[in-house]
Amino acid sequence: MAAHLSYGRVNLNVLREAVRRELREFLDKCAGSKAIVWDEYLTGPFGLIAQYSLLKEHEVEKMFTLKGSRLPAADVKNIIFFVRPRLELMDIIAENVLSEDRRGPARDFHILFVPRRSLLCEQRLKDLGVLGSFIHREEYSLDLIPFDGDLLSMESEGAFKECYLESDQTCLYHAAKGLMTLQALYGTIPQIFGKGECARQVANMMIRMKREFTGSQNSVFPVFDNLLLLDRNVDLLTPLATQLTYEGLIDEIYGIQNSYVKLPPEKFAPKKQGDGGKDLPTEAKKLQLNSAEELYAEIRDKNFNAVGSVLSKKAKVISAAFEERHNAKTVGEIKQFVSQLPHMQAARGSLANHTSIAELIKDVTTSEDFFDKLTVEQEFMSGIDTDKVNGYIEDCIAQKHSLIKVLRLVCLQSVCNSGLKQKVLDYYKREILQTYGYEHILTLHNLEKAGLLKPQIGGRNNYPTIRKTLRLWMDDVNEQSPTDISYVYSGYAPLSVRLAQLLSRPGWRSIEEVLRILPGPHFEERQPLPTGLQKKRQPGENRVTLIFFLGGVTFAEVAALRFLSQLEDGGTEYVIATTKLMNGATWMESLMEKLV
Repeated sequence: MAAHLSYGRVNLNVLREAVRRELREFLDKCAGSKAIVWDEYLTGPFGLIAQYSLLKEHEVEKMFTLKGSRLPAADVKNIIFFVRPRLELMDIIAENVLSEDRRGPARDFHILFVPRRSLLCEQRLKDLGVLGSFIHREEYSLDLIPFDGDLLSMESEGAFKECYLESDQTCLYHAAKGLMTLQALYGTIPQIFGKGECARQVANMMIRMKREFTGSQNSVFPVFDNLLLLDRNVDLLTPLATQLTYEGLIDEIYGIQNSYVKLPPEKFAPKKQGDGGKDLPTEAKKLQLNSAEELYAEIRDKNFNAVGSVLSKKAKVISAAFEERHNAKTVGEIKQFVSQLPHMQAARGSLANHTSIAELIKDVTTSEDFFDKLTVEQEFMSGIDTDKVNGYIEDCIAQKHSLIKVLRLVCLQSVCNSGLKQKVLDYYKREILQTYGYEHILTLHNLEKAGLLKPQIGGRNNYPTIRKTLRLWMDDVNEQSPTDISYVYSGYAPLSVRLAQLLSRPGWRSIEEVLRILPGPHFEERQPLPTGLQKKRQPGENRVTLIFFLGGVTFAEVAALRFLSQLEDGGTEYVIATTKLMNGATWMESLMEKLV
């Protein structure tokens, strides 16, 4: 059991166990020894569901990464390909299968498509002459993966681009399927709210799927009270800004993937006396980050400026606990101290790791460039000088800073000005193409199509209205003991989370004007519950809302929602689901394209 998945109001271990059971059933169909050939992208998400020990119990003896030409030698009866339904992967699989057939004794081949089988892929395998080699061709619907006790992700890397640039609804269909799975395990969600075009489509798909299953009545008592479906393009601003929570900054600087982060090893080397710093490790330090680690759960959602004081308090508590050994006189006292030792040592190791990470982050956040960039971001978000060419952005382009950094800033300025004046937009585009190369013209086109970098229409800037009505900018932020969600960006309250907060109380009727300005429809649907399953809330019991971000969510938004969940009189606890955990850099990368 993954204990950290069952801490919250909704026990996400139920979902994890359901997907593990499905995996075990598939493996048992392929009797005998097995080798798994992995589509490399899937290894991270699968690691959150099933460790190697589970696979080993079901006779998996070898694991390989999917690569061209021949497979490594393996004395096994079954070879199973775990892959996403991508045509280019089918070509590699065919190459593997044909080279195995030439190698000697026949193997049994199987293919497991994640999350869906694809007729196009099967046709490609047929054209390549290998479809008949597969005994089992099945799908494994790994739609929503539990990352933490209140966090689920589909980890669909192209979701935003598919939805908003290519009008491809595949990932919306997977989101709807994932929500149907959740309802099968946790009961029908009585109320669905949504904002945005994709949100409307997902709700429609869910209603259609429910109609198709009318025969089987869901008799599970509902755990969730509401579902809020939110399009990422309703709030394009939030991911562009630099996240300022501890977890957000780790992700901004080092990138968190499938709850793991790789860090420079030198900060984590044990300091030995007299070795003069020789033999420093060269391999990146890999750490898992989730609420199973007590200290991380405590500091991850804090503004980074509030982390140092927590770490120093913890250090005092831990050293005092170790000092207790001198006071242990009787056998009973010594025994008690020894029994607490493993927990104390783990706490000391955890503290050492997070002190090192905080030092690494501080090196970045105290730099002059970080401060300059943050100042410009905050000026844009508070509505200062958004309508003219920005000197800092000009300097960044002239000094050829990273293109992703430049694009984030230019897009932020555009979003905070409801589009740029044509001459400002043309100037930025010209400078970017001349400095970074004309091959980036497609990227600029993608950003324009996504609504991130566009000309202002009719000279109207709606952002000030949205900012004031939703209180998106707060001047007096208390970073140490916050009273508002704006602490996650030191002044800016994420628009997406503010919408969730206002839906909970006093309701969206209070912000009709702003909802009309923001893109896409807003709607409400009710799903009738079978008799006897209506929820009666106890006095003082909070509602549980599942909020699903279609197109990606940042760790800062997750932190802001956790803050709302913990408010004494908040009235709502949130479970967060998304197509992808992302930050501004990974988002820009997903939209970048080069002329080949």
